[in-house]
Amino acid sequence: MSTFMANKGNIVRKWYVVDAADKPLGKTAVIVADLLRGKRKPEYTPHADCGDFVIVINAEKAILTGKKLEQKFYRTHSGYPGGLHETKYRLLMQDKPELAMKLAVRGMMPRNIITKDSLTRLKIYRGSEHNHQAQKPELYTEA
Repeated sequence: MSTFMANKGNIVRKWYVVDAADKPLGKTAVIVADLLRGKRKPEYTPHADCGDFVIVINAEKAILTGKKLEQKFYRTHSGYPGGLHETKYRLLMQDKPELAMKLAVRGMMPRNIITKDSLTRLKIYRGSEHNHQAQKPELYTEA
């Protein structure tokens, strides 16, 4: 009997909906990152992209625990002297909760080329409506 190795020809991708309402941002990001990588599948192969499609709804209702809303910053740098831009997570969660969720998920993925392809299968929505009903997504629940 030989060992199963996943590749592009034998991967079956499913669509999942993850509801982020009233759940910590980080705990939701862990679930999403695992689904994107395929780590919750029995045929998981580390060097192959065998993950599923993930739709995150209610990103604006995700919560940050502790004092993170006031003490945590989203930082970008233009590369020029004095080009550091900082935004508190309180403002980021009000203005762009999709970006906050995407950054949390990206931070939990490995730093390789598979991550770039996996993040294209991530769809994040601010509210509870999404436009992927044709794909017949399943609501993901912790088993």
